[in-house]
Amino acid sequence: MAYGELRQAILSGRLAQGSHVSVRPLCEEFGLSATPVKAALTALEREGFLVLHPHRGFFVPEVNRADMQELYELREVLDGIAARRVAALPTRDDLVARLAALVDAQTEEVAAHNLSGYSDLDVQFHQEILTAAGNGRLQYVAENMIGQLRLGRSTSARVPGRPNAALAEHGEIVAAIAAGQQHQAERLARRHVRRSASALDRHLSRGGRAS
Repeated sequence: MAYGELRQAILSGRLAQGSHVSVRPLCEEFGLSATPVKAALTALEREGFLVLHPHRGFFVPEVNRADMQELYELREVLDGIAARRVAALPTRDDLVARLAALVDAQTEEVAAHNLSGYSDLDVQFHQEILTAAGNGRLQYVAENMIGQLRLGRSTSARVPGRPNAALAEHGEIVAAIAAGQQHQAERLARRHVRRSASALDRHLSRGGRAS
């Protein structure tokens, strides 16, 4: 419980970047002893959602442009592997139908200028592929990557023009998966992440805001 509550507080921004996270207030908030709270803090630190400063304690990390570039670089590889694996599945029709429905829903959110709704669906789109890939370790690592990107409060969805381009790329990925084109699916998934990273970095380098 402590782990889940703390992770959500970090991702939602309730615990802001740079915030000091100490054991005693959390024990009082959750009605728990120090042991499970410390275990939760250690797990979150291991996953990159907290940093431990010697003699000072745990803090919510401040994610900068260099951090974002590293995370996108790793995510490109992981998303590519997942797309390749699902394109090889003998029974992937249900997955393709879910992905197509998500692309349609995203299109509606973009048309309504609801970027938060679009971003939530974007996470769901990629998680569907990661889950269907059938590699638990890959899914675990990739979802942590996505979480840390959310921690940075930066998303390419808020870069002008990027959502429509991303929707077209999603459609291409779905088509490759449906056709069983494993290497094409991997190539398109990697290109999609790479383009998202480039768009965001260019936007931030010009002083734009993505949060």
